[in-house]
Amino acid sequence: MDKKVNIEFQKGLEKKRIVHFAEAMNSVDIEIQSAKDDLSEASDRFSNKKYKYATITAYYSMFHSSRALVYSKGYREKSHYYLLVAIKALFVEKGEIPENLLNEFHEAMVLRENADYSAQFSKEGAEAAISTAKDFLHLSAKILGKK
Repeated sequence: MDKKVNIEFQKGLEKKRIVHFAEAMNSVDIEIQSAKDDLSEASDRFSNKKYKYATITAYYSMFHSSRALVYSKGYREKSHYYLLVAIKALFVEKGEIPENLLNEFHEAMVLRENADYSAQFSKEGAEAAISTAKDFLHLSAKILGKK
C-alpha cells in the first residue's frame, strides 16, 4: 500500500472521518440500489438537457457505489474527501480498481462541486460524469458480486 495513502487512511481513522461501521454489510445493497437509481436519474436528466443536475446526480451514483465498497470492508466515511482516501487505500492500492477510474471519480467530484456551488456545468461534463458513473457502478457491482 502506498505509504502516503496509508497515512491518509490512518489520519482519517484518528480524526474519526473514517470509522468502523457495525451495520456496514446490511447497507451494501441499499447503496448499490441508490447508485443504480441515481445513474438512471442522471441519464434521464441528461436526455432532458438538464446538464447541471445530470452532473450532480451522476456524481452521487459514484458516491453510493463507493460507499457500498467501503461498507463491504466494514468502514464508513464522514466526508467526500475521506471516501476517496478509503477507496484508494482499500481498493486502488490492492489493484481492484484502476487508479485512472479513481481520478475520474475525483474529477466528477469537482464537476459536481462546480455545478452545485458555482453554477458552472456543461453537456460534456455531464456526459463524462455519467460515463464514469456507469464504469464505477459496473466495477463496484462486480467486486461486490452484485448484478
